Amino acid sequence: MKLKNKVVLITGTNRGIGKSLVKAVLDKGAKMVYATSRSLSKNIDFKDKRIVLLELDITDIKKIEDVARYATDTQVLINNAGILSQGNILEGDLEKIHLDMDVNYFSTINMMRAFAPVIEKNTSPAIINIVSIAAYTNFPFIAGYSASKAALYSATQAARIELKNKGISVYAIHPGAIDTDMNKGYEGEMTSPDEVAISILNEVETDKPDIIPDKVGRGMYEIWKKNPPDLEEIASKMYNGE
Repeated sequence: MKLKNKVVLITGTNRGIGKSLVKAVLDKGAKMVYATSRSLSKNIDFKDKRIVLLELDITDIKKIEDVARYATDTQVLINNAGILSQGNILEGDLEKIHLDMDVNYFSTINMMRAFAPVIEKNTSPAIINIVSIAAYTNFPFIAGYSASKAALYSATQAARIELKNKGISVYAIHPGAIDTDMNKGYEGEMTSPDEVAISILNEVETDKPDIIPDKVGRGMYEIWKKNPPDLEEIASKMYNGE
């Protein structure tokens, strides 16, 4: 699945991985990029004529439908917009847990539901969901986020199966610790969003369905693959400061 000459829509492009993905997609030779964010005032001037800036709050189904009706030439949908709330599962703010699930899970499902019929009509259609390494085990200090990403991974697998016969490729991306505002304050090793964006697109072009684009994420995945409880133990030590 090559990105050259493709029309790509990316959510959450005002910062972090989304911003880097816009630049990386352009470097791959995309024909056009719909770069969306919740507010046009917060969007970035990428200084490239191939970019169309769109306002899109993915928690607003009407706005999703409006954008889907407008961007009918979209071939590749990259669901990057997301939120991360601090807090554990038993004592954390329940409203924030609901918000994590609403944005990261339900709203991303709404994006897939709205755009699957759109991209199906275009050549080489694909959906790329930015999930998280936290889909493999829950990190209790971000418990709601972890749960929402596990749910999103499950939904991504469902979409992959459902859309296979329609010729739509579906990819799940599982970043680890990335140096973005979302991980502000984290003191461990992190990878730059620019490096991660390039890695994501390179792996997508090899048609790899599940992609872990950074060193920390790959290390965690290898631990999980050998013995899932071992990754849970790492999460436990991180949570308990051991």
